[in-house]
Amino acid sequence: MMPNILMPALSPTMTEGTLARWLKQEGDQVRAGDVLAEIETDKATMEVEAVDEGVLSKILVPDGTAGVKVNAPIAVLTGEGEEAATPAAPAPPPA
Repeated sequence: MMPNILMPALSPTMTEGTLARWLKQEGDQVRAGDVLAEIETDKATMEVEAVDEGVLSKILVPDGTAGVKVNAPIAVLTGEGEEAATPAAPAPPPA
């Protein structure tokens, strides 16, 4: 499975930012260098580029979300024919 796409740090002191908007949609093919989204801080707006290629299978943080922590997963990129991992279901309570 490919790694999650993480919220980048736009500066050494950045701890969180706003995911302004997605430029790619779920199901889109992505190549390394493609611009995926725009991230805003109080000082700048920057583009997030893909570092791998695959399919943008799941967007975890919607457009306009503020307070996204640096290194938090914002999307899932999978390889061709792979499915995005889903969180495990919680264990049933003991009887």
